[in-house]
Amino acid sequence: MENFSFNLLWGDARTLLFSSATLAGSALVGILAYVLLFKFIDRITRRSTSTLQLLVAKQTRAPARYILPLLALTVALPVTALSERFKSAFEHFLTICLIGAFGWLLITFVQVVSTLITTRYSIAVADNLHARRIHTQTQVLQRVTIVCIIVVTISVILMTFPSARQIGTSVFASAGIAGVIVGMAARSTFASLIAGLQVAITQPFRIDDAVIVEGEWGWIEEIESTYVVVRIWDLRRLIVPLSYFIEKPFQNWTRTTAEIIGTVFIYVDYKLPVEPVRAELQTILKESTLWNGKTCVLQVTDFTETTMQLRCLMSANSSSIAFDLRCHVRERMIHFLQHNYPQCLPTRRDAVTIEPVAAPNDGQPPILPHRTV
Repeated sequence: MENFSFNLLWGDARTLLFSSATLAGSALVGILAYVLLFKFIDRITRRSTSTLQLLVAKQTRAPARYILPLLALTVALPVTALSERFKSAFEHFLTICLIGAFGWLLITFVQVVSTLITTRYSIAVADNLHARRIHTQTQVLQRVTIVCIIVVTISVILMTFPSARQIGTSVFASAGIAGVIVGMAARSTFASLIAGLQVAITQPFRIDDAVIVEGEWGWIEEIESTYVVVRIWDLRRLIVPLSYFIEKPFQNWTRTTAEIIGTVFIYVDYKLPVEPVRAELQTILKESTLWNGKTCVLQVTDFTETTMQLRCLMSANSSSIAFDLRCHVRERMIHFLQHNYPQCLPTRRDAVTIEPVAAPNDGQPPILPHRTV
């Protein structure tokens, strides 16, 4: 009886050791396959100039490190002599890991395609309107696709559990109350995702567009799946929900082109001749590298009781260049007026009514009040 028990235990231990060795060996085979595969890929990409090959080799390395050993374990598990209960549990665990790894691999391929597109269309050029349109669509669609892949991956993992599958069947078979509750709870999330798709398709704004949002002037820096980051001119960041740009009005200074017209207002006395100032504006703009050579206008646009208003119009290739050009024109115009027409700078005129004062009894002349101008 003792020999029988010992033989039984030894047989179980030997079976366990054999199964463990089989699984460990299969995992090592998977790791070895990963090492050999990527050595071969590195040798190919070392002599390649293809951006696609380089990106695929770089981005897929991390998920492949787990996928190949998991596949080897899945193949080796049926030939082991483990109990059916343990096999079932371990196979379920491997299935969950493989689903997650393949979801990771799909996300990696999406990122590779996105990086390839954004690399091909550079925004570091003067005329980057088309490139910014492509960048905006690519980034928004990439994030929406990644969110969908994550949701589908988690759903597939949950469906591998029989209890979760039964719960899901009963929920979908109900009157839809649970779906309504979940929909109301996730309303803001779905609204942001739908707003992201609308932004990608209609493109009311793009990456690096100059916009005015909530009274703040800045540039579109990032477009995330649920919000947009606006870089304010003083380097602050304004975080705005995506749905804001669909529901509320905002200013986009670079919707169709980055070119913009800047204005400078000058307030001068009525005695100033306008033609010399108009000629000086033309000279200032021709000497400046900030002007794009298209718009140069000086007009008298308003009168007040003390001054007249001159408006200078000038064009530039972007809003930031236009700001610098306006400052430059103001400085040169003030210098011109100070040195050539200082008497025509705005002055204040006060009218004083002088009333005679009755002469004193001693016959002295009356004292008049002091007059100010």
